[in-house]
Amino acid sequence: MLGSGPLNGDLHIGGAKNSALKLMAASLLAEGSTSLTNVPDITDVSIMAELLEAMGVKIQRTGQRIDIDVPAEIDPVAPYSLVERMRASIVVLGPLLARIGRARVAMPGGDDFGSRPGDISGQADRLIGSEVSLEFPSVGATENLLMASVLAEGVTVIENAAREPEITDLANFLSQMGAQIEGVGTSRLTIKGVETLTPVTYSVIPDRIEAATYLSALAVCGGQIRLRGARPDHMEMLLRKLEEMGMNLEEDDSGLRAEVTGRLEAVDVSTLPYPGLATDYKPFLVAALTVAHGAGMVTENIFAGRFRYIDELVRMGAEIRAEGRHAVVRGVDRLSGAPVRAHDIRAGAALVIAGLAADGETVISNAHHVDRGYEDLAGKLSSVGAKVART
Repeated sequence: MLGSGPLNGDLHIGGAKNSALKLMAASLLAEGSTSLTNVPDITDVSIMAELLEAMGVKIQRTGQRIDIDVPAEIDPVAPYSLVERMRASIVVLGPLLARIGRARVAMPGGDDFGSRPGDISGQADRLIGSEVSLEFPSVGATENLLMASVLAEGVTVIENAAREPEITDLANFLSQMGAQIEGVGTSRLTIKGVETLTPVTYSVIPDRIEAATYLSALAVCGGQIRLRGARPDHMEMLLRKLEEMGMNLEEDDSGLRAEVTGRLEAVDVSTLPYPGLATDYKPFLVAALTVAHGAGMVTENIFAGRFRYIDELVRMGAEIRAEGRHAVVRGVDRLSGAPVRAHDIRAGAALVIAGLAADGETVISNAHHVDRGYEDLAGKLSSVGAKVART
């Protein structure tokens, strides 16, 4: 990958990884054939398909469509050999307990940040509705509780629920299957359990993280791009930060237009639960800040240990000082190409962005992490003028 000049053209935003995986897990709640459309062709989706197949589910993929045929009898074991490859696998716990009253799920692996030791086993004749108040609006906890409660006896109330667009997508999917859910999109979800759910056909929402990746690439390269299918309403805080940096943004019928005409200004960044700035955006913004004018303070409030990619950026000439949950990024005129290593999906994408802002060649190893979350990232960026190739 060589430093790139202005980007120009249109990019299509695919289906959201973080929604598609949860909808696939939720299909376990209904016997019969569920179909999902706008599903990205990425490694994590393939791993989730393998996991469901290990439970006895039949999966057929045609382009962006996945047909999921769920039998009456499911093997409620999520084997470690598959779960260790993707941390999102934990979301099968709620559907299994709700549908058949048994589950054994190894604690997941996937991205290289934070520790997740042990395994989980659960059993219940039938789940009983209850009021659950989350100390932190955890996305994974909200998803599992939501999927478990739709077939529970009585009423479940989830207080301080996560509000991410992917949670809303999951709730809408479950509602279309026949679940009774109130408060969708808010921090208080009320679910009245039903006896059974019905398979449906459903389209996955666009991926706001993919859109953020391309916007951050534009931030370091300059130029003008249009993101077809992007949902600006799903990333308002990010767009506000990018505008504060100097990016010109305009929503239109097709999605979002973005333009950068000069060097952007540094801003402070702090991750928070939605509608705050997503932790998945942070590596891209750090990469953008490395060549912005001035200095920005970056604070990570969601995951501990999610600054591991900073050493790779420093190897490329970035001026970053990190301590605990904080990092100060002082922009330089240009980065320098170097051999670097991706630790996780978003860190890998951030290194791609940094490579676009670097003089010379950048080679990123462990690029399989990027494949887990992006469908042909290099090809899409190349289509708008970036000098990047997958080898």
